[in-house]
Order: sequence, then C-alpha cells, then structure tokens
Amino acid sequence: MKKLGLLFLLTLLAIACNSDNDEPDTTKPTITVQYDAGFPKSCDILEKGKQYTVKVKVSDNIALATYAIDIHHNFDHHTHDDQGAQCELAPIKTPVTPLIYMQNFSIENTPKEYEINQEINIPNDIDSGDYHCQISVIDVTGWQSRTSIDIKIQ
Repeated sequence: MKKLGLLFLLTLLAIACNSDNDEPDTTKPTITVQYDAGFPKSCDILEKGKQYTVKVKVSDNIALATYAIDIHHNFDHHTHDDQGAQCELAPIKTPVTPLIYMQNFSIENTPKEYEINQEINIPNDIDSGDYHCQISVIDVTGWQSRTSIDIKIQ
C-alpha cells in the first residue's frame, strides 16, 4: 500500500506542475472485465499450483497512470461496495495460510486505453476457499476506480 500511495502522490505532483491542462478532470477511469477474454469473471474457480492471466480493459478520458491487483480471502464473507453478482459462499472460517497478493504496476506511455495482461501464480500451500480479486486503476490526474470480483481457489 505504501508503494501505491507514493505512486499516487508522485502522479498528483506531476499533474500539479503541468500548466497545460486548464480544465480539471472530473471523470474516473473505467474498468471492464465483461468481455470474451476478460478474466477473472465472477465465481471463476482457480486451482492451486496453476498460473492464470488477469485480463481487464481499463480506459480514461485523459490518460492512465497505474493499476493494482489485490487478491485476498473472503473467509469472513465481507463485501465491497461495487460487487455485482455474488457467488455461493462456503461457511465462515479462520484463515491459516491464505493467499495475499498485492501488486502495483505502472502503465507506460500514459495511454487512454489499456488491457491489463498480468500473470498470477496460485501457490499450492494456501487455504482453499472464497477470495476477492480486486482491480484498481488510477488516471494521470489521480482519479481512481476499483472493482472486486468474487472468485474461488481450490
């Protein structure tokens, strides 16, 4: 989270120093998983020991700066405010060795449209169960959008 905060502050500083943009940006970036190649989709089951490619389209009216992928357990049945369809959940349980994946990435050349194409390895030695795959994207002016997808790891 410290890296994301630092990257966010550096992005805001760069924008504040740029006098070319007289009108403030009031539009958040968009995140789209619902297309043929989009992954993961709600309720997808990922298997331990396998590698997957997260594919998500992001766009912005001015330019994109960074994105982050956060995979965390949902053993306590918490929700995120933007979740669409929810999967059938296993009983609440206490995590022993849950997967915790949190990575931040730069989007080079500040495009308006970008497809996240990030490989993720699912370790063998983690707890099976309900997880969230949260994707966030920040544009060059500091607006952030976020979505969370219910997944399962077996």
